[in-house]
Amino acid sequence: MAIIVRLDRVMADRKISLNDLSDRVGISVVNLSNLKTGKVKAIRFSTLNGICRELKCQPADILEYDESFDDEEDD
Repeated sequence: MAIIVRLDRVMADRKISLNDLSDRVGISVVNLSNLKTGKVKAIRFSTLNGICRELKCQPADILEYDESFDDEEDD
């Protein structure tokens, strides 16, 4: 998949733990962990909104497009 999740980097920069962010955003630790490790294929805008609000960042700080990973089979 060409979308790379950089949530771990932003969380480290903000010095916030998975548990703290999970509590603040209102999603389970498991779901947030799956997002952090890039094991998800979709994210709700409401979740992205909550993460950006709590981390005081932009969606582009968390999500990155890398065309070298682009694969037509993912469509």
